[in-house]
Amino acid sequence: MTQTKPEQILESLNITLPAPPKPVASYVPCVRMGNQLVISGQVPFVDGQLTMTGQLPAAGSTEQAAAAARQCALNAIAVAKAELGSLSRVARVVRLGVFVASEPGFGEQPQVANGASELMAEVFGESGRHARAAVGCSALPLNATVEVEVLLEITD
Repeated sequence: MTQTKPEQILESLNITLPAPPKPVASYVPCVRMGNQLVISGQVPFVDGQLTMTGQLPAAGSTEQAAAAARQCALNAIAVAKAELGSLSRVARVVRLGVFVASEPGFGEQPQVANGASELMAEVFGESGRHARAAVGCSALPLNATVEVEVLLEITD
């Protein structure tokens, strides 16, 4: 039985990978360390524009923020594809760090983070299930509502 490749899964979901976002400051999109690929925090860029800004809940609904987290994860997948050439080289999604710009008292960071987590599981199957931190903070770069960093185990 042949395993479905992540690129085929993306196609079946009618998802086209965006161009990997360019860094907005002094850092690189990702770093390889042995069999790991660390992907810098991704904000919800679509065609160079943020899809959501500000703190929750004033900035929008938890569902809208989960969609923004999904876009962050999609951008991270695009960075991985650009670096690795093939997403089949992803052996496992090890960890996501999801940061959510939050007003005091907002506690739905895990539900926001699910937008990124669910995409990883859809694209990479069981290998997409990961450890995670969902953290509330007062502000994120460019006033983004959500940012997602990713750690992948990769193969040669």
